[in-house]
Amino acid sequence: MGRNIPVLLYGRNSIMERLKANPKSLRMIMISEHFDDAEIFEMAKLRRAPVKRVSEKELFKMKHSERTQGIIAEADPFEYSSFEGLIKREDGVKPTFIMLDGITDPQNLGAIIRTAACLGDFAIVIPERDACEVNETVLNIASGGENYIRVCRINNLSNALIHAKEAGYWAAGAVVEGGEDLTKVSFPFPLCIVLGSEGKGIHHGISKHIELKVTLPMRGAALSFNVAMASAIFCYEIARQREAGKKKK
Repeated sequence: MGRNIPVLLYGRNSIMERLKANPKSLRMIMISEHFDDAEIFEMAKLRRAPVKRVSEKELFKMKHSERTQGIIAEADPFEYSSFEGLIKREDGVKPTFIMLDGITDPQNLGAIIRTAACLGDFAIVIPERDACEVNETVLNIASGGENYIRVCRINNLSNALIHAKEAGYWAAGAVVEGGEDLTKVSFPFPLCIVLGSEGKGIHHGISKHIELKVTLPMRGAALSFNVAMASAIFCYEIARQREAGKKKK
């Protein structure tokens, strides 16, 4: 996305969460003539965000979608976080990194961001090549989750994993079969969890740096979860173990 070209956020949740978390990034909020949400109006006024009434026709011209819910916002382009900065945080907090290898579907990336934001203390790492960037579709599937989680875009995922390990992180990878049972494994922390694409899985160049391979047991039909669903399950278990470990200290 261009540095100065605004992105369009649409739908109540995406815009409400942006108003709460980063109102200065909103250049203009356009609402349809029939839009009537007192909470949005109140929050926009409180955050001093500009609001403009437009016709339904004008709104539809901006975004050909029925999912706008009568509200669209022009926002600053998404800003990625520094991977190096998160590895060397001055406060000593070490987030769990979700490293995505070859995830090209913006629907999946958006869903992963939303889930990770809900669970907390995660950061996402994506490569610059052969992967989806954080675009408008991603932001709107994330439904505001991008405001509460860091996303890093790096040149080489293998190098990033090696760098994280040098900083004290453990490397785990989600594999379809042959790994340790997710329901029985004990994750080491701080942790990087690598998830590959549904078709290719984790590339060999990355897989060779992984110390712990984990499989999600499926006792039902011989189907597979898509990467967003798998990420939600893995990350929920990681978050549960992480919190349990904090309580023991």
